[in-house]
Amino acid sequence: QLQLVESGGGLVQPGGSLRLSCAASGFTLDSFAIGWFRQAPGKAREGVACISRNDDVISYADSVLGRFTISRDNAKKTVYLRMTNLKPGDTGVYYCAAVEYPGSYSVCNRESGEYDHWGRGTQVTVSS
Repeated sequence: QLQLVESGGGLVQPGGSLRLSCAASGFTLDSFAIGWFRQAPGKAREGVACISRNDDVISYADSVLGRFTISRDNAKKTVYLRMTNLKPGDTGVYYCAAVEYPGSYSVCNRESGEYDHWGRGTQVTVSS
């Protein structure tokens, strides 16, 4: 059974850093694009970053550009989201999601409707 599990969330002060992990089980990551999304209370889910199957396409939301870094380690079946200079506006539940495009098509986007498989999320709270 294909499963994604997020970890690494927590409470951090403004300006701090966290690294989120998204571990895959039941499938290999090699042929999947992965996205990170977040949702704050009362707000729509936002795509913050994505990475294509071949790592040749990476996209970030403007709100996190220069502060967040997405990466993957296919051998460990894990995708990471390194978050630095965190702000209170980064607070929310962070989800990872996966989609497999046909053939060798290597692309990613930050639209949640593109993704077929989702984790349950990990809470990130940025507060002093």
